[in-house]
Amino acid sequence: MRIVVVNNFYPPRVGGSSHLADALARGYAARGHEVLVVTAAYADAPAREQRDGITIVRLPSFALPETRLAVSFDISFATRPSLWRRLAAELDAFRPDVIHQHGQFFDLSWATGLYARRRGIPVLLSVHTRLENPKAHYHGVFRLLDALMVKPNLRVDRPRVVIMDVLMDEYVKSRYRGAYSGLEYIPVGVDPAWTTGGDGSVARAALGLADDVPIILSLGHVIPLRDRVALVEAMPRVLESVPDARLVVVGRVYYDPFLRRAEELGVAGSVVATGAVPKSSVPDFLAAASVESHEQGIGLGTATLEAMAAGVPVVAPARKDNFPTIELGHREHLWFVPVGDSAALSDALVEALVDRELAARVGANAARVVQESFALERVLDQHLDVLAEMTAGR
Repeated sequence: MRIVVVNNFYPPRVGGSSHLADALARGYAARGHEVLVVTAAYADAPAREQRDGITIVRLPSFALPETRLAVSFDISFATRPSLWRRLAAELDAFRPDVIHQHGQFFDLSWATGLYARRRGIPVLLSVHTRLENPKAHYHGVFRLLDALMVKPNLRVDRPRVVIMDVLMDEYVKSRYRGAYSGLEYIPVGVDPAWTTGGDGSVARAALGLADDVPIILSLGHVIPLRDRVALVEAMPRVLESVPDARLVVVGRVYYDPFLRRAEELGVAGSVVATGAVPKSSVPDFLAAASVESHEQGIGLGTATLEAMAAGVPVVAPARKDNFPTIELGHREHLWFVPVGDSAALSDALVEALVDRELAARVGANAARVVQESFALERVLDQHLDVLAEMTAGR
């Protein structure tokens, strides 16, 4: 097959959808398929690049200002008068059999959707992000954007949609009902081998922490939906039982109320925010961690699965039915805690920090279930099965 992978977010830009799109593109190529990646220009990445058997085209783009309405995230768009002509020329030369889009609200998804309609090419859409914000007035704006911009485009394109977890299932059925041709339940994929083999001493040296200091690792960018406030509010109770524990937040801080809350609670000395780190450094932080926890909008995302793959015990404010096709057990594969319950969160963190035998068992079970159900090779198989079915009639 000739497969076009589309995502405004793509390496060197970091992030869950960026890394998954890249991993799938490289996986498609490794299986013998021709792959073209279409993305937005970012930083000093080359406009055209060939690596790992794929061709990457980065189209000129502009970045939205980092505002709370934009979920405090750096989002690049490629819309300009020359976009359609340039995009059509690239895709006509490649002659795609199928287009795999990542992100329902990006202009490159909309533009390639228009191209697919005109050329009769099937489209698979992976929805990574829910247009939501904890602030009520922003939430209303996002619902309006979904209703007036995203859904009308989907209704015309009629893509088949990849659902990665139960929250996205509920979101897509609520916001986009009638605007897609079908749903495919494929969990997010991670590379278990990549997460292991880190050197914890390297991360501890960078943090200035001794080998015996317990680390509560919190992976991922800090945005309103993953603001770390609940973790900070759990820290006073954690420190009563484990006085030398440190909360280490690894990721770019787009939204910083958790730091102010730490000052208010008198725990700022036990909270460390590293900012963004290279992806290659993440295994070192995983190797140093005693436990991992971060808010994911009451869901489990890529960072959680990467921690689980590395055998790090995870405490998650999430639902037990997070993955519709995969069953996860409380205190078996990870600790589930009610969303917004800082007491339950702190109790689970303390248990994971103090009962190291239980923590090791939970971490081992987590690594096993990730290998069996979330390994990238398995997820790649599922995507290729769907893509082959979609192109079979062409």
